[in-house]
This record gives sequence, C-alpha cells and structure tokens, in this order.
Amino acid sequence: MTIQRVGIVAKQGLVAASEHLTRLGTMLRERGVDSVYERDTAALAGDVARNARAMSRDALPHEVDLVIVLGGDGTLLSMAARIAHSGRHVPILGVNFGSLGFLTEIRIDELRSSLEGVLAGTASIDTRAMLAADASRQGQQVDSRVVLNDVVFTKTALSRVIDLSVSVNGGFVTRVKADGLIIATATGSTAYNLAAGGPIVHPMVDALVLTPIAPHTLTNRPVVIPGSAVVEVRTHTGSGPEEVYVTYDGQSGYPLHDGDTVQVRKSDQVLRLVKAPARGYFELLREKLKWGER
Repeated sequence: MTIQRVGIVAKQGLVAASEHLTRLGTMLRERGVDSVYERDTAALAGDVARNARAMSRDALPHEVDLVIVLGGDGTLLSMAARIAHSGRHVPILGVNFGSLGFLTEIRIDELRSSLEGVLAGTASIDTRAMLAADASRQGQQVDSRVVLNDVVFTKTALSRVIDLSVSVNGGFVTRVKADGLIIATATGSTAYNLAAGGPIVHPMVDALVLTPIAPHTLTNRPVVIPGSAVVEVRTHTGSGPEEVYVTYDGQSGYPLHDGDTVQVRKSDQVLRLVKAPARGYFELLREKLKWGER
C-alpha cells in the first residue's frame, strides 16, 4: 500500500492538538506525502496547513490513502462511518488524547513511530467487522447505515419499558421488554455493551452480541450469535407516542414508529485500523479496565 495523501482530523475544538498537528504536517512534508486537512482541523493546525488542501469530513475519505484521527473513540467512530459510506477501505490511525481509547489506542508519543510504520508498509493493521442497518416503515426502506460498534434501541425520556420483537435469520427469538437492546460487533462489545453487562468478545471473533438493557424479565440475558446472522428488530408501541429511539454508534439516531423494523447484519464494508506498535489487545484491556489492580 503506497501512501501519497494523508487526511488529518482532530476532535472539534481540541486546542491541545495544535502543536502536534504542526509536527505532523512537517513530518509528512519531509517525507513527500501530501496532507489533506478536515476544515476545522486546518484552523487548529495554523501555518502548517496554509498551503494544504482542506475539505469536509464527508469528502475526505474519497481523496486520501490514510486518515489520522486525533481525539477519542467518538471522533474515530464518526470517521469510520464516513469511510464506509465512501465505499473505500482507507485505514485509520487513531491517536488518543488523555487515557487510552479502545479504538484510538495509540498514544501521542507513539504517533511518529506508528506513522513511520504505515509509510514503510511495516505497520500491523487489524480488519474490523462493521454492521449494516436498514430501517423500514410499512414495508418501505427509510434509512440505511453502516456502523462499527453498535445499533442501540432505547426508550425515550417519557416512556417506561419498551417492547421489541427479535428474530435471527427469519426465526423468532424473543420479545424483549426492557429499557433497551444493543446489537454489537465484537469491536463494539467493549462499548455500551460492556456497560450494560454484556460480554467482552475479542475483535477477531466473527460474532454479534445481543444484549438487553435492564430487561423486565431477568432471564433475558446477553446472547452471542454467529457473525453471519441477520437480526431483525420490530417495535411495538401500540397507539401511543413514539417510545423507541434507535442510535448508531452513539453518533446519530431517530425515533421509531409502531411496527417499524430495523434489520442488522454484518456489512461488506470493513474498517482497517492501525495497531499500536508494541501493545496487544489484552494489554489494552488490562490498562483500560484496571485488571489486576487492588
């Protein structure tokens, strides 16, 4: 893989990234690689971005061979969705500001060595499964998304317990009465799924996780299913107001009507994620989850 153009995206308003953006732009220029900045990031970068191209986050994946994200997991998730929408397989190098993220696992002091590895073709790059979600109303598709972590069904502020029918591969599984339901990838198992009591699934495992949120029936437990499965969720809100809200990677969402369905399956699109040069998955878990500490 030859890297000729690198897209650079920082968390909006992340002033602390400014000096690092300057160093990054200088490093790329010295190596004969073009920098392409997301517009708000160009403003943070200052003089180093003055003669470089700047464009929207939506346009960026179409124009570059690598995206560097400076911020947190939320910033990376937003770019992952945009890369998927572009139909390209542009890798992401995620640099975390503050504590390590599960996705932005590269520290700022590791940025140079990680980038040099990518440019030299020696970096380790994980391939992560993504989810395709298609929402339908009265038999007509009304929305389509591709996400990395999860599709989440939750109750609105005024509703009590929501009612969802869940099917897998066309076969009825259960009717979930709970505060919500999470459908997560293995990568997303350490996000909302983990907070809701779901299992941690190694990101190289081809699986999906179904995790009810505070189920009314305590025997409704998280279930791990094959990654090839197709999950369909149908809402039951009766004649009352819209009570169910669906969110995608915690980035966006909308209310669902009675009888709406959302079909979730593994996407043909994948995310290519640059790994930290000297840190494995279990080391990341130990550091993030404080395993072994008293």
